[in-house]
Amino acid sequence: MTEPPHLVGTRTATSLVADVLARVPELTDALVRTIQEQNPGYRRANVVPRHDLWRSCHDNLVRVLQLVSRSAGPDDGTPDGEVFDAARATGRLRARQRMPLDDVLRSFRLGGRLVWEALIDEARTDERTDPDDLLDLASWVWAVVDETSAQVAIAYHAAERELVRVDEQRRAALWEGLLHGRAKDLAFAHQVAHGIGVPVHGPYAVVVLDSGDQPAGDELERRLAGLGVTSVWQVRANTLVGLLAVGGSALDAVLALLRDNPTAPAGLSMAVPGLAEVDVAHRQAVLARDTVPPGRVEAAALAERLPEALLLGSPDLARALIDRRLGPLLRIPVAERRQLLDTLAAWLATGGSINRTATAVHCHRNTVINRLRRVESSTGLDLADTSAHLELSLALKASWLLPPGPLA
Repeated sequence: MTEPPHLVGTRTATSLVADVLARVPELTDALVRTIQEQNPGYRRANVVPRHDLWRSCHDNLVRVLQLVSRSAGPDDGTPDGEVFDAARATGRLRARQRMPLDDVLRSFRLGGRLVWEALIDEARTDERTDPDDLLDLASWVWAVVDETSAQVAIAYHAAERELVRVDEQRRAALWEGLLHGRAKDLAFAHQVAHGIGVPVHGPYAVVVLDSGDQPAGDELERRLAGLGVTSVWQVRANTLVGLLAVGGSALDAVLALLRDNPTAPAGLSMAVPGLAEVDVAHRQAVLARDTVPPGRVEAAALAERLPEALLLGSPDLARALIDRRLGPLLRIPVAERRQLLDTLAAWLATGGSINRTATAVHCHRNTVINRLRRVESSTGLDLADTSAHLELSLALKASWLLPPGPLA
């Protein structure tokens, strides 16, 4: 009994694929030469060893031909989860090797062309081949190449995302080590320099902002670059930390930029010589940021807030100073207390001028005098004794910086 023509064609296509499968080693050699000649990305990147390329080409040629055979005839029994194993392995490996995906996919197209040409060569030696069968075979070959390429891309992107996650974790670990003083070890300092893209030697300054918004770091990096200041940024919880390569008068320019339309409280450290001292600069920046009074959005430079930083650095002593100089005032009802403290602060800031204090707090000079007498009667201080003025000023600063204590 004569078989229908389409079954004769099916058997012929399967036979062609089997003949080409027997030639895979020599086709692999040809494909490796073709890729090296016609895909310059592999030469430029120079990250895929020849033996690696050969094995990948071999395994993918086998799988492509097996998939074409599946299309042309009965299922060969290969589990569906394995038919794209070579393609996925190639995608993952090339992503880890940082080979551009476009170059990887171009190599798969070259491989598809080679498979098709090999099938044509076999067909020319087989008189049973029907031209119509070759048309079907062409559609099968390119459908398989397209699906295989798609699997390569899926695996590549998955590996790429994993690499990004690992890189981010490594970068975060380098930042944590840097901010905790590990860069005093020169070997670690060089790891940091390579990992986050900065030189080992400074000078450096650190900026800390109350913000976990990464685009804010990107925007600050761009604006600082306009000032000639190189910076790198890292999000830590709800804080954005910037490491700035500064020199000369750059700190003044940086501070001016931070104060231009601020969106969150920020602190700027003083300059340190290199990565080994960045942990010190980070503590300085945090202290500077903490000197910003609650509810206010501004940038503070440590160089301008040294007394406040000293108070924050010794909170127990600061609270003892508040208790010693302002304790009785803190027991007065809030509305009157605020008036008295504001008036006292303005009076100290103006060098004891009643008239300038009245202007500053927007009241009559007699009101200023009465409030100062109330301060003296409450605290037992003699405001004419200038020896207490420094402690009073510091106690006032501390009362604004520290959380309310039990006396408040």
